[in-house]
Amino acid sequence: QVQLVESGGGLVQAGGSLTLSCAASEAFFSIDFMGWFRQGPGNERELVARITDGNRITYTDSVKGRFTISKDNARSTVYLQMNDLKPEDTGVYICNVLARPRAEDTHPTMYWGQGTQVTVSS
Repeated sequence: QVQLVESGGGLVQAGGSLTLSCAASEAFFSIDFMGWFRQGPGNERELVARITDGNRITYTDSVKGRFTISKDNARSTVYLQMNDLKPEDTGVYICNVLARPRAEDTHPTMYWGQGTQVTVSS
């Protein structure tokens, strides 16, 4: 079973930056999309950013202009560069991937990481 391993979370002051990484334990044969969700204290899980196989990118409005998502298909890794962080960005950031591990897989599988904590102090 392929696992997603996130890294890069931590504690940062408002205005600071962090870069999150999410790498698959095994290379995927094909990737439909890779993205990041977050869940803040008392909040529902929300999509932060997503990048598709065709490099179509979506951001939630609150992070536009501050966050940048990118991917390395060869490494089955997705990144989230977060600049000008705000206290409201605090939460657990969870990697999400829709992909086929093997060529013979007829349907893609949805994968979720365990999450990495991001805390932004004011």
